[in-house]
Amino acid sequence: MISPIPPAILFILGAFLIPFLRGKLLSIYLLSLPVLGFINFINLPEGVHYIINFLEYKLILVKVDKISIFFGYIYHIITFIALFYSLHVRETAQHIASIVYSGAALGVVFAGDLLTLFIFWEMMAFSAFYLIWASRTRESYGAGLRYLLVHIVGGLFLLFGVVIRYYETGSLSFGYIGLDGLSSWLIFLGFGINCAFPGLHAWLPDAYPKTTPTGGVFMWTFTTKTAIYVLARAFPGEEILIWIGAIMTVFPIFFAVIENDLRKVLSYSLINQLGYMVTGIGIGTQLSLNGTFSHVFCHILYKALLVMSMGAVIYRTGKIKCTDLGGLYKSMPLTALFCIIGAASISAFPLFSGFVSKSMVVEASAIEGLIPIWFMLTFASVGVLEHAGIKVPYYAFFAHDSGIRTKESPLHMLIAMGITAFLCIFIGVMPSFLYSLLPYPVNFEPYTASHIVSTTQLLLAGILAYVLLMKAGVFPEEMRSTNLDLDWFYRKGAQAFVWFINNPGAHIMQRLNTIFFVKIPNFLGWFTKNPLLAVKILIDSIILAFSIPEKRRKIKARLRTEKLKYPGDPLLPMPVGVLVLWSIFFLLLYLIIYYTRGYM
Repeated sequence: MISPIPPAILFILGAFLIPFLRGKLLSIYLLSLPVLGFINFINLPEGVHYIINFLEYKLILVKVDKISIFFGYIYHIITFIALFYSLHVRETAQHIASIVYSGAALGVVFAGDLLTLFIFWEMMAFSAFYLIWASRTRESYGAGLRYLLVHIVGGLFLLFGVVIRYYETGSLSFGYIGLDGLSSWLIFLGFGINCAFPGLHAWLPDAYPKTTPTGGVFMWTFTTKTAIYVLARAFPGEEILIWIGAIMTVFPIFFAVIENDLRKVLSYSLINQLGYMVTGIGIGTQLSLNGTFSHVFCHILYKALLVMSMGAVIYRTGKIKCTDLGGLYKSMPLTALFCIIGAASISAFPLFSGFVSKSMVVEASAIEGLIPIWFMLTFASVGVLEHAGIKVPYYAFFAHDSGIRTKESPLHMLIAMGITAFLCIFIGVMPSFLYSLLPYPVNFEPYTASHIVSTTQLLLAGILAYVLLMKAGVFPEEMRSTNLDLDWFYRKGAQAFVWFINNPGAHIMQRLNTIFFVKIPNFLGWFTKNPLLAVKILIDSIILAFSIPEKRRKIKARLRTEKLKYPGDPLLPMPVGVLVLWSIFFLLLYLIIYYTRGYM
């Protein structure tokens, strides 16, 4: 029997065969790769495998436990679905980037040390960056560049934290870290950027809507969920995460309600859903962590379903704005149905996947007596119904009739959406399947009478509120506009930085160049021709500046005589040989002082 190999390596090496394949052979290979990866993955025994000695470090490529196994299941499943959805794409570079991206995410999930994690972490950033640029529009170019810069900065925070932690502890092992010093806060910040913490989130709604329709399925899956994974590993039970997560569930609602771009609406709803996961990590109980992990699983599926339905709309119509769409249910009825299933799942309707996962985190907050958090999470549940649950399917497929008549989605897209829709319903009806994969024992029953009734009442109240607000004209009207988030600051900040570099910055640098590369070398050249007399001239110049008027004439005369005696023109540069000799002299002097300081 062939021994299993690291899941990341299988995907990454497998991606390099893609340029040599074409047509049906390429399609078969793309679908076979995650299937082979899944077979390889389920044969990995628990424990530590593939330890590599690198310099003085031990890199652990594969560390298998219940948490990494859980993420391994959903990452392989969604990679297969996303590749099935992407079969019409003939640009091999997109397929390479997508598979490397999936492999890098698996690399993080199975990494047993911080250095290995960092390598795969940065690989994710660069492969995802191409999926944005692959759209080949001016907007995607700018968004991709901003995405890359933000994630390079996040990677640097992570790297600095890893380096400092190694010198603090002498270990690179990846496990519980906790917020106990500079290194842990730097690592926390590096993870937080990828998780779209409030204030660090603007890259997400800026970049994700600019991806290709197929690349978006990968983008909405891996970066943020991998960040959830590492936070759950390193910082479970940190109270600050409770409040960060609760804020994440609430503030995106207000942006999503006024947004015209439906993929941007889904970007904000992604941040909203991440908030539940972060809150669960912060609470840190077995129930809340199970809720976080189960919500990761369900969210990947129903968010992928929504993103795929919107990707199909873009593929068939080239449009994605609320003001440009409507009435597409007549041309794309199956796509509309799948979108509604995704909307019902994200809204946590009973019998759909979100109902059996999100409620675990909400219940955990109530059990721990976190009443303000419970209210925020409940309010956010209504909010996600308003935008992702109602707005996305309504404006894309119903609302006003845009007059667009097109074909239904291609068959492979429908099959990919159909598989995902089936899983959303299957998990909602049979949650025991999902619960059996969770890392901790599950003592939670979603289908109690009180839970069903309370959730249904909340959802019906949200729908009624939406209808009444629409009828009253209070709900924000969809309009052709571009809404800037906190990215306004770094866009304007970048412009200000460029202006500073090209204007006052250039003048400052010119002056500094003159000082450091002209005046100082000239002075040193002048000084080394006769150091003793040069020191005397400098001392007399200082004395002259502070002397009383009666003595100034005498000091001036002495200075004049000293300068006349000084050899040569003091403004001429000194010979290279003289400079070398003096440099060697000062270097030797420094070394003597440095190595004898312990004997003084």
